[in-house]
Amino acid sequence: MTEPLSGSADGTGETIHLAGREVPLRWRSSARARRVSLRIDPRGGGVVVTLPPRVGREAGLSLLRTHADWVVARIDTLPAPTPWQDGGQVLLDGRPHAIRHCPQGRRGVWIEDGAILVSGEAPFLPRRLGAFLRREAGVRLGARVAELAVQSGLRPRRLTIKDTSSRWGSCNADGTVMLSWRLLMAPAEVQHYVIAHELAHLRHLNHGPDFWALVATLTPHRRAAEAWLRRYGTALLRAA
Repeated sequence: MTEPLSGSADGTGETIHLAGREVPLRWRSSARARRVSLRIDPRGGGVVVTLPPRVGREAGLSLLRTHADWVVARIDTLPAPTPWQDGGQVLLDGRPHAIRHCPQGRRGVWIEDGAILVSGEAPFLPRRLGAFLRREAGVRLGARVAELAVQSGLRPRRLTIKDTSSRWGSCNADGTVMLSWRLLMAPAEVQHYVIAHELAHLRHLNHGPDFWALVATLTPHRRAAEAWLRRYGTALLRAA
């Protein structure tokens, strides 16, 4: 059963009681949605309810009541979060790097001998490491986009690096390509496929046969990359 929501009025930080559990809840409005839908948020370990235009929240609550057991079961299958802390690990290009706290260091955050070293006070380690990884993603992923763009002749108008909750990349009609910074943690072959996928959308803004034929000419890694993301992608989203 569901009980009244708690949290802010704008849908941020709400929770809902489902199947004996308090579950984080986020509302999303979409002009393109044709029906109410539910999606598990791997980042927050909760549920996202998407509402079409002119559909009220009661319709979303009704769907949640019907699928309460499904929501809780799916949340229970999420991998455990992997916090960034001294002695932990983080992936770079698919390779694990130890996280080491160096409180007396004066270099900020740096890579050395297969480890990522973080200076400063311990409570700030996750924030400093996260900022470093985002910058590193901009450099490494940006270089790989540029390289494949030259090879293919498919040049995005702009590249943005974001922290997304589910999508690894996207391409807008204006030629802007977006990549999740978390793609930095995946192996190079997975990065190559996702980048090729989004660059192919610069010519075909759909998933039709011509699009997939173009993807096949840009990268040989599609099947292996899709399998890797299905198996490990949620764990990347849970890292923090």
